[in-house]
Amino acid sequence: MALARGHRNERTVDYWPGFVDALSTLVLGVVFMLTVFVMVQFFLSQDMAGKDSALSRLNALIATLTEQLAMEKTGKADLEQTIAQLQASLGTAESEQGRLRALAEQEAANAARAAGEQGRAGELQGQLDAEKQTTARALAQVEILNQQIAALRRQLAAIEASLEATEQKDRDSQARIADLGQRLNVALAQRVQELSAYRSDFFGRLRAILGNRQDVRIVGDRFVFQSEIFYDAGQAVLKPEGRTELDTLANAVLELEKQIPRDIPWVLRVDGHTDIRPIASPLFPSNWELSASRAIAVVQYLISRGVSPQRLVAAGFGEFQPIDTDKTDEAFRRNRRIELKLTER
Repeated sequence: MALARGHRNERTVDYWPGFVDALSTLVLGVVFMLTVFVMVQFFLSQDMAGKDSALSRLNALIATLTEQLAMEKTGKADLEQTIAQLQASLGTAESEQGRLRALAEQEAANAARAAGEQGRAGELQGQLDAEKQTTARALAQVEILNQQIAALRRQLAAIEASLEATEQKDRDSQARIADLGQRLNVALAQRVQELSAYRSDFFGRLRAILGNRQDVRIVGDRFVFQSEIFYDAGQAVLKPEGRTELDTLANAVLELEKQIPRDIPWVLRVDGHTDIRPIASPLFPSNWELSASRAIAVVQYLISRGVSPQRLVAAGFGEFQPIDTDKTDEAFRRNRRIELKLTER
């Protein structure tokens, strides 16, 4: 017996020093990765600050150009109204000119007939002198009208040139606004891409934390939790195991808040869904109240774990957004769910 115990003692191997070395190597690797992550986050923050400043300047420039365009359009309308008035005056003056010319021609004809009537020369001489004076006055008025018409035409040409310059300036402003709008769209698209990148990172972390659980699914850009994880049937009070799951989620959201710049308008939307079977209980008159209360309970718990209320939204959809339209117990179970979606505000 003593000999057997001696053999067992000889086969015992001390693994503890090797385990300590492996653990130390792992800790050093984790510290190195955290250091790299912090440095990358710092440079990303600096880059985002520069983009925000450029975006603010673009918005201010667009506002200024829009105000100038409005003023130019008002001036253009005033010029067009003045042109219309001048054209009306020109038409009236040309009509008066024609009437005076006809009158002068008539007076000249009368004078010719008077000269041919020798017998009535004495009587008509006075009338002829009066007609000549009238004709002279008419011709003087015609000359004045000609001068006025010429002045109006010069003024009209100047106004048309000014209007053309205004329209050209208007076209230039429109082109600049279009260019600035395109640049603004590019900047906004970059913001959306940045939020998409953070969303992918957030979902990747949740996927790694939650693992391959049957009661948690990824549908498009949403995480789908079965309601049974958090609540008993017909209730909106979180179960202890549901609170444990939300603790993990809260930690991931808190880490996300530290990474995403404050000026990106993101929120985590919590959507409550039920199956089609009516509830009609004293506490919940319909599935609307039940789904909304469940979503609110999740949001309130996340807030209690330190998540900013400004980054959370609770929504209740009742039974009206099913993901399985069958009338089976399995379909009902799939439709009773809580969905999480990282989106823009």
